[in-house]
Amino acid sequence: MKNIVLFGPPGAGKGTQAEKIKEKYDLFHISTGDVFRYNIKNNTKLGVLAKQYMDKGDLVPDQVTIDMLSDVVEKNISVNGFIFDGFPRTQSQAEALDKLLTKFNTSISGMVALEVDDEILINRLLERGKVSGRADDSNSLIIKNRIKEYYSKTAILKTFYQRKNCYFGVDGVGGIEEITSRITNVINNL
Repeated sequence: MKNIVLFGPPGAGKGTQAEKIKEKYDLFHISTGDVFRYNIKNNTKLGVLAKQYMDKGDLVPDQVTIDMLSDVVEKNISVNGFIFDGFPRTQSQAEALDKLLTKFNTSISGMVALEVDDEILINRLLERGKVSGRADDSNSLIIKNRIKEYYSKTAILKTFYQRKNCYFGVDGVGGIEEITSRITNVINNL
């Protein structure tokens, strides 16, 4: 079973690349954003709580995120593997993910991190906001706060996965297929 964490700041292209990787390796794609939006749309208790944080550009607390994603993994454990898009975001989430996967005799194969300069991220998100209508992609102050949150709270995972010898940085700038090719070169060697 191949389990990939696709990592990077908001606007790095995780969702786009996750779809490509999902198809190529027949993996089950778990997007934290999609899971959050599903729970918010269906007004679940966890969804209401998550929305309060997301609307401010803050990270959703670990336990809320873990509870949402644990349910998805457990319901789909018979797949070839998972691609985690937007999760984990903190060391405690990474540890909880390790624990969850260990229950099913599997583990993270690798973390692939898309690396993109902040200015490019801000422009990508503002453009996406024009199409998607998402409030968190339409306001540059919220976007900058999301990027700041990423660096202050999430980037620590780079060290966590480096210690496990499964962190792989990939240039996230260029054409979609070009970036996909860089990612598949990493995954093929896992």
